[in-house]
Amino acid sequence: MKLGFLTACLPGTPLEEIAPWAAAHGYAGLEVAVWPDEPGRDWEASHIDVAHLDDAGVESVRKLFATHQLAISALAYYENCLDVDPTRRGRIHQHLRHVIDAAPRLGVDVVGTFVGRDVSRTVTDNLRLAEDVLPPLVDYATERGVRLAIENCPMEGWHPDGYPANLAYSPELWDWMFGLGLYLNYDPSHLTWLGIDPIAVLPGYAERILHVQAKDVEIDPLARNRYGVFGDARDRASDPWTSGWWRYRIPGLGEVDWAAFVAALRAAGFDGFVSVEHEDPVWSGSPERVRDGLVLAHRTLAPLMGT
Repeated sequence: MKLGFLTACLPGTPLEEIAPWAAAHGYAGLEVAVWPDEPGRDWEASHIDVAHLDDAGVESVRKLFATHQLAISALAYYENCLDVDPTRRGRIHQHLRHVIDAAPRLGVDVVGTFVGRDVSRTVTDNLRLAEDVLPPLVDYATERGVRLAIENCPMEGWHPDGYPANLAYSPELWDWMFGLGLYLNYDPSHLTWLGIDPIAVLPGYAERILHVQAKDVEIDPLARNRYGVFGDARDRASDPWTSGWWRYRIPGLGEVDWAAFVAALRAAGFDGFVSVEHEDPVWSGSPERVRDGLVLAHRTLAPLMGT
């Protein structure tokens, strides 16, 4: 196993600065965020402009990573592939194709994204919708030697009432999505707050895990007694991403047993990248603070992985 991090936590920092910092602090690779570079979307990172990637750009990225002896573990574009707006959904699919096109040119065979959900439809209707619109994207990727790895984040903030808006949040749905040719980017933090044991369920799905994201979660049981598992209902409109009883943390600062988790990955035969996904509000607020959080994550995980 190798340790990396998702570059989305540093949206305003150029890849040319992230790569040497990562190498100097013991990371072996980067999961590179490649959202479209659009006005008004500065909260999402565009560290490679895949839609306009020419041969010179490919050579520049390859040289950057080779110079610092880093790998690109995956290209990351986590968007709603079943978006309620057909026009926006079409734009998302088109950019995902750009990401897929860029991947083999950069020596990458994994692209991370979401299934998503049309929040105006039931789960059953969404499953049928996905079975119609996702296979062409899977085929497009397969033809180019790329596999699509779906992160198991519920994306509850996309739903007006805080219900899961990414139909890949539970093992029940993994069996379904594997049938569409999709794979898993396994993140234990989401499973933990959902009440699913990420270590217990891992062995049954190991063959479809291409990539792992390392994020922790801090749970406040007293607050959960007030809100219940669905979270704060009255104030959701002001901040749809705040449940009121849990928050994401740097690995080692929450509920996940990382020693047991890494041991379970090793026992299952996983030998790919574990990528820190930094969404810890305590270690955020400035690039310096984010980098300090990444140092803490490395301090927790690297000894467990023998890196």
